[in-house]
Amino acid sequence: MALFYPDGDQVTRLLLILRKAYEGVHSNQIGFPGGKVEASDRNLEETALRETHEEVGVLPSAVEVIKELSDVYIPPSNFMVRPYMGIYHRPKPFVIQEDEVERLVEVYLHDFLDDSNHIEEVLSTSYAKKIHVPAYKLNGYTVWGATAMMMSEMKELLQKAL
Repeated sequence: MALFYPDGDQVTRLLLILRKAYEGVHSNQIGFPGGKVEASDRNLEETALRETHEEVGVLPSAVEVIKELSDVYIPPSNFMVRPYMGIYHRPKPFVIQEDEVERLVEVYLHDFLDDSNHIEEVLSTSYAKKIHVPAYKLNGYTVWGATAMMMSEMKELLQKAL
């Protein structure tokens, strides 16, 4: 769930999370709240809302889902992801799920839309060495991979709307 919300000064922000370090391909990476489908989920939107509640404490009823984005396949984990954009109109303090989320990364919308923050990085991972990837440099973090792909689609949609 790509969650947009007003901060205390009524400035729009986008919520990202830094995942905990663990034995896995997405260890210590920046992403959106989200996760695997559970049997109780009626559809993928419900999965995104449930995972957002679990990971950052936002009640599903408090999120206005405004757009379903394109599916993104993530080869290292063999997952197909369906991202959603949502608005959290009256945010209450976030509550992180401490066993999965290291910290919140609250990005100003204007920083996200600023072309100078869209970069190319050379990265090495557990499955690839010295690869050139499009990325975003936001709040001191490099956001790349599937998350950057989702963000590029969102950025294009937002720029068309503005």
